[in-house]
Amino acid sequence: MNIAELKKHSAPFARTNTAASLRQLANTLLPFLLLWAAAYASLSISYWLTIPITVVAASFLIRTFIIFHDCCHQSFFKSRKANDWLGNITGILTHFPYEQWKNAHNIHHATSGNLDKRGVGDMWVMTVEEYIASPPRIKLAYRFYRNPFVFLVLGPLLVFLVTYRKNRPGAKRREKLNTYMTNVAIVALYAVLGELLGWKSLLLVQTPILWVAGMMGIWLFYVQHQFEDSYFENDDDWSYVKAAVEGSSYYQLPRLLQWITGNIGFHHVHHLNPKVPNYNLEKTHLAIPPLQKAATINIRTSLQSLRFRLWDEDAKTFIGFRELSAARRRLVVKPKPQLNEEARIGRTG
Repeated sequence: MNIAELKKHSAPFARTNTAASLRQLANTLLPFLLLWAAAYASLSISYWLTIPITVVAASFLIRTFIIFHDCCHQSFFKSRKANDWLGNITGILTHFPYEQWKNAHNIHHATSGNLDKRGVGDMWVMTVEEYIASPPRIKLAYRFYRNPFVFLVLGPLLVFLVTYRKNRPGAKRREKLNTYMTNVAIVALYAVLGELLGWKSLLLVQTPILWVAGMMGIWLFYVQHQFEDSYFENDDDWSYVKAAVEGSSYYQLPRLLQWITGNIGFHHVHHLNPKVPNYNLEKTHLAIPPLQKAATINIRTSLQSLRFRLWDEDAKTFIGFRELSAARRRLVVKPKPQLNEEARIGRTG
């Protein structure tokens, strides 16, 4: 099958099943709310009991985010209005403004793997040549950003408290108003919960739920584009389909984790056709043989991505800082690239 025909063959799976969507809504939000209530109830027994309950609740918040994510692609319900309403509600629960995240994420899909169009909805990736040509302050900032402790441990706090609490540069009025509305709704929700349940209890339960869910979400986004032989090309040579199939991995997870993460491990299928609902991603993968040849990673091999820092354009692979000296020696002398700092610093979307 010609690679250009893959998206066409995925079209039959890009159909919303209302019954399946409603079932997923029920088996996601109901357990999340029950676990959330159980976490508060457990505080009167022992916080050591509360912690594991919040971890499980966080996993259902990830599943809630997948529903939010499908709404952003208008793939969860047939009705645009239904997707928008549910997207805004789940956006408040997950703390992501619907319009802002939708717009940034759509740009991510349209530019993923394009070296000339980085900076919106993605993680900050520099090439070897760009890094070598950068001034010390940019190198230091990049090393800080790409440190696993920073993007996994501190990252969730930055995402929830800073990044998505303000508008993107150049955002249109609708997007700006939606961000303000989401912020007001989150503050109102916490004000009510704080008064009803107590502010100490609120912090003890909400903080681990958001932190664990944020860490899991960042990891999933990171690892499915930051694998060794990923795909990055300049605009003239960039291909949407190749970026989807070769630049997004198939994250082979145990069945329970696959269910919790809403099949987002089939990321190559999702990037090929974002209209495929999450519950049809595996079906699409199994029905189209070429998709089964996508780069496959598992939990063990995915951990190797933690050492990936720079994209080596000559070798077409990610390398770590330890390999930088060897890459520098291989580098053909070229004019230094003109860096646009704003375009090179991406945001997780």
